[in-house]
Amino acid sequence: MPARFDILGIGNAIVDVVARTDDGFLSRHDMHKGAMRLIDAAQAEALYAAMPPGEESSGGSVANTCAIAAELGARVAYLGKVAEDPLGAAFSRDIAASGVHFPTAKLPAGTLPTARCLILVTPEGQRTMNTFLGACVTFGEADVDTALIAQSAVTYLEGYLFDPPAAQAAFRLAAATAHAAGRQVALSLSDAFCVDRHRAAFRELVAGHVDILLANEAEVTSLYEVNSFEEAMAAARGDVGLAALTRSEAGSVILRGDETIAVAAEPARVVDTTGAGDAYAAGFLYGLTRDLPLAECGRIASLSAAEVIAHIGARRPRAAA
Repeated sequence: MPARFDILGIGNAIVDVVARTDDGFLSRHDMHKGAMRLIDAAQAEALYAAMPPGEESSGGSVANTCAIAAELGARVAYLGKVAEDPLGAAFSRDIAASGVHFPTAKLPAGTLPTARCLILVTPEGQRTMNTFLGACVTFGEADVDTALIAQSAVTYLEGYLFDPPAAQAAFRLAAATAHAAGRQVALSLSDAFCVDRHRAAFRELVAGHVDILLANEAEVTSLYEVNSFEEAMAAARGDVGLAALTRSEAGSVILRGDETIAVAAEPARVVDTTGAGDAYAAGFLYGLTRDLPLAECGRIASLSAAEVIAHIGARRPRAAA
């Protein structure tokens, strides 16, 4: 049957707070520039109070991809857990305003609060992320909307969500549902530290349940425990039908069977690298669900990434759309 949605994303539903700062602020708060760390509720409150004022929006890696894909013209839905609290309401309003269908039931008030990611951007454009997962960790099989997945051409899974066992079970249910309906499953590895913690489970998921793999060089070499990008490419070919692997300023490589398509990075003025991979995935999946040639999918992906890193935040400002 024709798909109702081109892309259905499943991921950590997080409110992003992005603010400019300097290296001194990072040092005073014991942060490693460019890294992502998980923090608890108390740390989240203290850091939010200490950081400069920032821009707030619905976020999370796959939520960003969904919003950008919708802006490009794709039909998009998203599943992710927020709480019945002010930040949860803000997330719901913002992602709906992006053109994304968001039907997931909220966690009742008084349990875990909505997640937030506090992102500090230094003058050269590097971003350092501090994430409190909150309600995100409760996403499980009961939150998998199987009817919606069956109506979506591609279900796109976020590696960041893979930590809790309940979420891993939800991923497998989502993948089985998509395949039973003749649909495809895509996965973002999200971050090398995620892969390092759950390498065996990720390998099983990729080999047994994933059709389309999106990853950067560090993530894919970590997944396969190899020393070179060439070895990682060979391993990915054996596991998935299609892979889009990014290499920052060196561009990206798209793999399908024996086919290898090199895609150049688009010139960009780097202001903030937050969300570059998310934007790349949005452009790639947008092109793919429109049956465009893979080289064109890669070009749209690179253009999307270049546009996002030219301003603060993980998405293009809506006023500029």
